[in-house]
Amino acid sequence: MTKHHENKYIPLATFFKQSTAKEITLTYNEIEAIIGQALPNAAYLSSSWWKKTKPPALHFFAWMDSGYSVKSVEIGKCIHFHSIVHETDEITAAENEQKDILVIREAEFEDARPFIKLQETIFSETDFMLYGKSDIQMTVQSIRKNFTSWKNEVNSILLLAIMNGQFAGYVQFKGGPAPRALHRASVVIGVKQEFSNKGIASSLMLYGEKWAKEAGISKLELTVIKENKRAQRFYEKLGFEHEGSRKNALIINGEFVDEFHMGKLI
Repeated sequence: MTKHHENKYIPLATFFKQSTAKEITLTYNEIEAIIGQALPNAAYLSSSWWKKTKPPALHFFAWMDSGYSVKSVEIGKCIHFHSIVHETDEITAAENEQKDILVIREAEFEDARPFIKLQETIFSETDFMLYGKSDIQMTVQSIRKNFTSWKNEVNSILLLAIMNGQFAGYVQFKGGPAPRALHRASVVIGVKQEFSNKGIASSLMLYGEKWAKEAGISKLELTVIKENKRAQRFYEKLGFEHEGSRKNALIINGEFVDEFHMGKLI
């Protein structure tokens, strides 16, 4: 029977629920990226923490609910999991190959440093973001301050996409501060190039839109550079409509660039 595991391990439970592989190996860093928090000291000190299968401990339900057990532990390095559901099945190497697993969750305080690295990577890979690689200086303290602010605002959120234990992308929904604008939120999204064409941007937007509806938001707004035709087609497929343009909105590589405004009623 499915048990209730600790809230912090819900994203890890989501990961195992999606897995179809007989064998899975996750590093400590990958697990912490998935859950958005540091593992307890006991997880670094003893393999017995990983091999617990009885209450009052609850963390093991994250993998056991999906039919996995801990096969072996390399302390401080990685954990090898084995599917006890399919352990007697004869499967081919192709069938056992781990498919991409995407976990989307709200940003946590421990995500500050990896979020900075994620943004720096994305900013360096494209000229279509508001900021360039060296345009903004971010610190862990400032990012955590922003996290605190967003968590206290009912109409703002930062969602992170974790694919196979790696930070792959993010989307931010920022609600208006004025009472008359609480019903709308601006959207900013970014995905690392190495994770492009994997449906991450679509998943982030759909997940965020669901959150927005529950938060009482009825309109989403964003801007997109005129030359970014691919992004425009993407947003159009999601139901965004063109609402106007702003000439010479940005200066990129010494050239003026126009922006399109797009919106969606939800």
